[in-house]
Amino acid sequence: MRQNRTVLPTDVSKRRSELHLLDVRETDEWDAGHIEGAQHIPLGDLGARLDEVPRDRTVVAVCRSGSRSDRAAKGLRASGYAAENLEGGVTAWTRAGLPLVDNAGRAGRVI
Repeated sequence: MRQNRTVLPTDVSKRRSELHLLDVRETDEWDAGHIEGAQHIPLGDLGARLDEVPRDRTVVAVCRSGSRSDRAAKGLRASGYAAENLEGGVTAWTRAGLPLVDNAGRAGRVI
């Protein structure tokens, strides 16, 4: 089994209905800008909140650059989830011209 399973932002955008996005950044990062429709569980809380993550779709873990989300994806796979890491995180997402939203539904930003 391949250990580093990553998916590109443009592929996530095209396969959105098949995937569950899980943002593992801290709350201030999430509040500033996140992918619309993603679920937010900070990485430090993920172990205790695994039951909130659906098992019926592939989970794509998301963070700012792909490092924390890589740890999250590996942990999810170890717990029996189909999980991938968003390569380059929300930084790459915005570089690809894809939108982020803030908590008020306005254009979001990466912090």
